[in-house]
Amino acid sequence: MIVRLVGHDYKYAVEQISLALFPYERINYSHDHVAGSCEPLLESRLSLGGSYAQATTIIRKDGKISRGVARIRRGRLSGKLETDRLSQRIIKQSFYRAAMAFVETPPVWGSLTGIRPAKLAEAALEAGASEKAAAKMLSKEFYVAPERAQLCIGAARAALALGRALLPRDVALYIGIPFCPTRCAYCSFVSNSVEKSFDLVAPFVQTLLGEISDIGRASKELGLRVVAVYIGGGTPTSLPAEALGSIMQALHTAFDFSNALEYTVEAGRPDTITGEKLEVIRRMGAGRVCVNPQSMSADVLAAIGRRHTPEETLDAALLVRKSGMLINMDIIAGLPGDSAEGFDNTLHEVLSIMPENITVHTLSLKKGSRIMLDRTETPDGGQVSEMLSSAFRQLRDRGYAPYYLYEQKYTSGGFENTGWSLPGREGIYNICMMEELCSVLALGGGGVTKLVSRTGRIERVFNAKYPLEYIRQAEKTAGKIERIKDFFKITPI
Repeated sequence: MIVRLVGHDYKYAVEQISLALFPYERINYSHDHVAGSCEPLLESRLSLGGSYAQATTIIRKDGKISRGVARIRRGRLSGKLETDRLSQRIIKQSFYRAAMAFVETPPVWGSLTGIRPAKLAEAALEAGASEKAAAKMLSKEFYVAPERAQLCIGAARAALALGRALLPRDVALYIGIPFCPTRCAYCSFVSNSVEKSFDLVAPFVQTLLGEISDIGRASKELGLRVVAVYIGGGTPTSLPAEALGSIMQALHTAFDFSNALEYTVEAGRPDTITGEKLEVIRRMGAGRVCVNPQSMSADVLAAIGRRHTPEETLDAALLVRKSGMLINMDIIAGLPGDSAEGFDNTLHEVLSIMPENITVHTLSLKKGSRIMLDRTETPDGGQVSEMLSSAFRQLRDRGYAPYYLYEQKYTSGGFENTGWSLPGREGIYNICMMEELCSVLALGGGGVTKLVSRTGRIERVFNAKYPLEYIRQAEKTAGKIERIKDFFKITPI
């Protein structure tokens, strides 16, 4: 598809909405279009009038021409950030309106393409709109399907409640452990197999202990208050119990957890969970453990490269339950070899445990994953839609409510990932991270520190992704600390 931008250079906005509506079209910004060519042509134009800013999209495709228009009062374009945000919004809305002449099934998220769709609902509720009015706004202005609008309302409700309880110097803490027993077929995250990288575990842990000590000292100097702790990865419980215990002990020594509302450890793979490790986790103060089956079908587990069985998942979850800690369980809609019936069975088995949290993911077809490299067949968008709709009904019937959600690129059918919880059991870290309610100090491999001010300013500081790189770049911690100190010293929060 040849794309022409007139009056603006918001390429990213155009590419994102194009990906949602025409996922198989490759964008070409060539200015040449041969008369009579069969190649689709799209023109995205932004113009400023006396009273309005107007976006116009014209699409020539399959012998048809369609035009979409969206506009906004020019007085609302105050400052660069707001101008960029609102200009991109109307560009995507005009694109959506033009594209509907060519799209057989409109996407459930309408013209929304950002990772955090609940933010629009939050803004509406904060401005005094009722939940019903906020949901209607999402459907009318952004063409969001009613069921998805209700997900946004649930997430917005949880975010606003938590946001009112947080103080200006509250932070969340994330520790990244980039090791797994094996690599799942759908995964493109940076993680090393413990079996293949065993020699890196000890030096990685030593480097992490140093970073914990240094960042903890800076956190206390700045008067930061840790409200949520999340040890993730990777699979932290792929480490030996002794190594995991040393990390958790170092965290308690370096940081003040007296105000922490939540402490979660991502066990993830049921085949890494043992009574010994759970005892370490519980003794060190964690209160929630993630046991993530992804599927309760033996055939699907084999297809994605997991070595554990459905029975081992149930056994691991019951071990956590016996320990007295809360449970989160993740499942994925759209995995290879799965079906709507199989997914229903997975949910039924998970609900037999009644975990406090259930996260329903949609398979994301990531370029670096084995599924994409091997061109593995997966359920289509219609099947995934059936899986998710059934999950929504069953979860609500059992007393769960959505409390956070996010969109990813390349998900099957263009669907989302949603966290569900029983009343009062919302995952604090997940809300803080996804809705950017406070800064997140990220330590370990692949950790991304996100510094968030209440004025909307955000800065990111990246740790090295791979264990060996992380070990070799330990000296960069000093520069990271200086950036954290500078942010909290000079930024209104």
